[in-house]
Amino acid sequence: MWIVFAFASALFAGITAVLAKCGIKNTDSNVATALRTCVVLIFSWVMVFIAGVQTDLTGLSSKTLIFLILSGVATGASWLCYFKALQLGDINKVTPIDKCSTILTMLLAFLLLGEPISPLKGVSMLLIAAGTYLMIQKKHMLREPAGKPGKNRSWIFFAFGSAIFASLTSILGKIGIEGVDSTLGTAIRTIVVLIMAWIVVFVTKKQHTIRRIDQKSWLFLILSGFATGGSWLCYYRALQTGFASVVVPIDKLSILVTIAFSRIVFKERLSKKSAAGLVMITSGTLLLLL
Repeated sequence: MWIVFAFASALFAGITAVLAKCGIKNTDSNVATALRTCVVLIFSWVMVFIAGVQTDLTGLSSKTLIFLILSGVATGASWLCYFKALQLGDINKVTPIDKCSTILTMLLAFLLLGEPISPLKGVSMLLIAAGTYLMIQKKHMLREPAGKPGKNRSWIFFAFGSAIFASLTSILGKIGIEGVDSTLGTAIRTIVVLIMAWIVVFVTKKQHTIRRIDQKSWLFLILSGFATGGSWLCYYRALQTGFASVVVPIDKLSILVTIAFSRIVFKERLSKKSAAGLVMITSGTLLLLL
C-alpha cells in the first residue's frame, strides 16, 4: 500500500511545481513560500483532526520531536532554495537538479538507516545519476541572453541547495515519524517550516510586498499549497511503512508530471539529450520496484 501513497505523492508534487511557478511570477519567492506554507499548515491540521490523532501529541517522545523539528528545518531550507531557483530559472532546468537528491538519500539511507543496496538498486542509482547528468548538461549549453548573464547562472546554486536539504529532510523525517502517526508528524513539521519561512521574510524585509500580490497569483499560491499538503501526507505515510531508499525515488517521478505540465503551460521544450536523460531517470526509478 505504501507504493500507492508514494506514487500519489509524486503526482501532487509534480502539480505543485507548476502551480507554484505560476504563483511566483509576480511575487517574491520567500513571501510565496511563507504564504503557501500557511495553506499547508491549515490543510495538514484539518487532516489531523479528521483522522482523530491529535490526542497523540501528549505521548510524543523527545527524540521524535527533535527529528521532526530538524526535518522541518531541512524542509524549509529546501523550499526556500527550490522556489528561488524556480523564480530565476525554467522548470525544466531546476527540476532535474532538485531530483538528484535521490542518489544522496539512497546513500544516507544505507549509511544511517541500514537499508541495503542490492546490485539492482546500484544499477538504478547509476541510471538516475546518468540521466540527471544528461539533463543538467543541456543547461550549460544554453546561450546566455544578452545583458543578463548572472541571472541564468544563479538558479543553479539554489537548485543544488534544494537537493541537498531535500535528502536530509527524507532521512530526518523517516526517523521522526517512527514513533508518531504520519499525519500528525506532517502537521508538526509544517509548523517548523512556517516559522522558518516567515523569519526569512521579515529578515529580508519583504513582508510589505504581500499587498502587491494580484488575485491570480493568490489563486495559484493557494492551489499549490493544497497540492503540497496532499503530497506531504502521502509522502510521509509511504515513508512510515516503506523503504526510504525506494519511496524517495518514486516521489521524484513527479518530474514527469512537472515536465509534461511545463510543456503545456509554459511551452518549455526538452532537447534530445534531456529527453534521453529523463528516460534514464524514469527507468532507474522503476527498476527499484522490482
